[in-house]
Amino acid sequence: MAELVTVARPYAKAAFKFAAEAKAFAEWSAMLGFAAAVMADKTVSKILDNPQLTADKKAEVFIKVCGDKLNAAGKQFIHQLAQNKRLKVLPQVSILFEKLLAEQQRKQDVQVTSAYQLSVAEQESLKKALAKKLGKEINLQSEVDKALIGGVIIRAGDTVIDSSVRGKLQQLSHVLK
Repeated sequence: MAELVTVARPYAKAAFKFAAEAKAFAEWSAMLGFAAAVMADKTVSKILDNPQLTADKKAEVFIKVCGDKLNAAGKQFIHQLAQNKRLKVLPQVSILFEKLLAEQQRKQDVQVTSAYQLSVAEQESLKKALAKKLGKEINLQSEVDKALIGGVIIRAGDTVIDSSVRGKLQQLSHVLK
């Protein structure tokens, strides 16, 4: 997985740079998301795995499947990926593009898991505190996991804050061993 991300990163940066120059972030986001979904399709993947197909033919097949969802620049991007034998990394390119876009827009997706449903007021309070701490606009998604017993687990990118009762009991258990 880490290897795919490493391979995908320069393509995501190139797409992001092109989208920034064209002021077309939404269009590129939609194109890459759609192309990633097409690449994730097992039938398409199987066709593109055919060693008898040239890079140009693979790009043509892929673009044909995408139909009118790709503009001229998107089609050229697909051709470039095919020439470099990198069509398989399209899902990772899309994910990395979205991360770059979120960073540029100073937004952060945060997943909060709690032992009970958080009220709107609690969610807003948590959003304000996280926005202050992270310096970004927060997009909060909440879910319930009764196994936590109490407290919350907050996931913001690579940062995980576990203040759940279950987490604290596990920490105590490790200390006592």
